[in-house]
Amino acid sequence: MGMSTATHITQAPATSSAPSAVTAKALKASASARRARSAKIKLWAGAILTLLVFLPIVLANFLPLADPNAQNLGARRLPPLSDGYLFGTDQLGRDLLSRILFGGQTSLMIGVLAVVVSGAIGVILGSIAGFYGRWADVLISRVLEAQMSLPLLMMLLLVVALFGPSIPVITGVIAIAQWPEVARLTRSLVLVEREKPYVDAAKTLGLHKISILIKHVIPNVFKQASLVILLLLAQAVLLESALSFLGAGPQRPFATWGRLISDGQDYITTSWWMVTLPGLVIVALVVGVNLLGDALRDGRPRRKNRKEA
Repeated sequence: MGMSTATHITQAPATSSAPSAVTAKALKASASARRARSAKIKLWAGAILTLLVFLPIVLANFLPLADPNAQNLGARRLPPLSDGYLFGTDQLGRDLLSRILFGGQTSLMIGVLAVVVSGAIGVILGSIAGFYGRWADVLISRVLEAQMSLPLLMMLLLVVALFGPSIPVITGVIAIAQWPEVARLTRSLVLVEREKPYVDAAKTLGLHKISILIKHVIPNVFKQASLVILLLLAQAVLLESALSFLGAGPQRPFATWGRLISDGQDYITTSWWMVTLPGLVIVALVVGVNLLGDALRDGRPRRKNRKEA
């Protein structure tokens, strides 16, 4: 009796597990999948918009374009797609496409240089404030808060009025105006990073604080800070365009985007393309850079999770 019961128990079929309720359709409808699709769409849209503006500007010197400053009074205010002028002409008969592309070189040069300088200042000062703390943190934080409380555009106009509207001055002014955003983020990241075990291990091994900060802490936070620096490029271009529109930007013969819009505002009711087309180029660049930054920010946690898995 005992043997038969044991044999019966041994030969009993194993209970099959219930099918999972998480189907492929449910996974596609999940929040993480929606975020992944959204990040991918933003990445592609941002890359396309940015390249559509960036590549023609970079290659403007090699394209068969007219002289951006050559005047032809017989071809004034021609609409787009007329007589070989893709974007039309302005009030002096100058090729608007050529002026937009060559003017974009000046605007982007100022924006990129300002972002590089502001990023370097912000990362360095924010790292010092977060890593050393005490008086360094108090001093840098007070300067940061004082600058962020000032009206940005009014401060820029005041400095440009004092030192003149040259390209180095405008680049430096925009860089100084933008460093607090990078410094604030870097400080918060370093505050978290300095409490991690590898920092304590480096101190135990006798490494100097400066060496730990430069070789270990800053490289670990720079990837996240670089996303803010990328987004600041759009802000720098907008600031330069605003200064040029108000007459405080680089002086002639530099045809910056803000100056093109300023020159065409008197003809907006009769020659809409003189204002609209430069404005659309600015919008395309700003939207493209912001979409790229959002996509990289949204995609970073998922890449990290995949590596951990």
